[in-house]
Amino acid sequence: MLDLQTLSDRIEIDDLITSYTRAVDTLDWPRYDAVFTPDATIDYTASGGIKGTRDEVRDWLAQTLPMFSTMQHYVCQKEVTLDGDHADVRVYLMNPMAIAQPDGGTWRMEVGGYYMHRLVRTPDGWRSRELIEEMAWERKD
Repeated sequence: MLDLQTLSDRIEIDDLITSYTRAVDTLDWPRYDAVFTPDATIDYTASGGIKGTRDEVRDWLAQTLPMFSTMQHYVCQKEVTLDGDHADVRVYLMNPMAIAQPDGGTWRMEVGGYYMHRLVRTPDGWRSRELIEEMAWERKD
């Protein structure tokens, strides 16, 4: 049976994961920053991205993502391992994206994999201290 603190932690962690995907999909960089600790490291190298600090990766995303005319993360099946003020979270992801072409067509890509978050409880709530993206599959036009 889950106690009240565990239930609260899991709901807060779920909200944090939602906030992460919404921030990326809507290019909301203050919201993105709020998901992570200031000293967080983020690794998107599995999908061809970069690895760096929160600020380095945020700036890279801000330059890179506007090329996509549409993108929408789907996340589900969150495996949460709580250990006091720390948590490891494995999240299944699917992310379809598209780039509008000059001829009016659309180039499409879908990726699937996992987000591996290492979280820490802070005075402002749960925050990700480390994010590693792992790819399981991709489909491209």
